Parts: sequence; C-alpha cells; structure tokens
Amino acid sequence: MNNTTYSAKSNDIKRQWYIIDASGKSLGRVAAEAAKLLRGKHKPTFTPNVDTGDHVIILNAQDVVLTGRKLDQKIYRHHTGYIGNMKEVSARRMLENNPEKAMMLAIKGMLPKNRLGRQMINKVRIYSGSEHENQAQKPIVWEVK
Repeated sequence: MNNTTYSAKSNDIKRQWYIIDASGKSLGRVAAEAAKLLRGKHKPTFTPNVDTGDHVIILNAQDVVLTGRKLDQKIYRHHTGYIGNMKEVSARRMLENNPEKAMMLAIKGMLPKNRLGRQMINKVRIYSGSEHENQAQKPIVWEVK
C-alpha cells in the first residue's frame, strides 16, 4: 500500500481557461466558483502550497445580483493613508460605477492572504459586458450552480 502524499510540481501543471457568465447570479456564488477555479480545488492534483489553478474570465459583471438589503447596507471601505481619509462606497454605487472592482474584491477575499493568493488573483479577467478579448485561449464555459 502506497501512503505517499501527492504534491504537484510546477512543470506538471496544465492550465485551462474558463468563462463564467455572472448575469443574474449572486455576487458571492460567482466569486466562490472563481476562487475555486483560481486555486485549483476542482482538480485531483490540488496542492495547497502550489498554484495549480486555472485562468478565469468573468463576463457580465454589471448584471450580478446582491440579495437582501446588501445593496444599501454593504459598504466598501479603504483608507488613502492620509489622516481622516477613510473612503466609504455603498455596494449600490460600487456596482453602478465599477462592477469589475466589486467582483475582484469578492474573489480576492476568498483567496489566501499571501504571495500565493496575489499570484492567483492575476489569473482572473473581469468584464462588465459580454465581450472579451481572450478567444485565442479557447476558454471553456463553466456553469455556476
């Protein structure tokens, strides 16, 4: 009986491209699926300390849905670094003005908070419309449940 643990090497990794259509779907559900694909948790070769994930293209980010009263209650905050400069934006304004950023922040929050997570977030492309410029990569459509 072989009791060795499989650990993926960087030259064994085969990366795919996936498209997720976010129109009419919940922001968190789409972000969770994208984070799963970026980490590589859908593969049998998943290794926690190696970036085994795939590239993800998210389309129709402006058509994403927030349930309940999150549109008015959820607030995105960041600090500029200057005294008293905490900036706050409601989810409604964020989705109207910059839906790609709202999706990016949701995905980033579900990835590891280290070098590996920063490497993974670079493999996602988010578009507010249904057009994208990655046809040459022959992406596969991924259905969000």
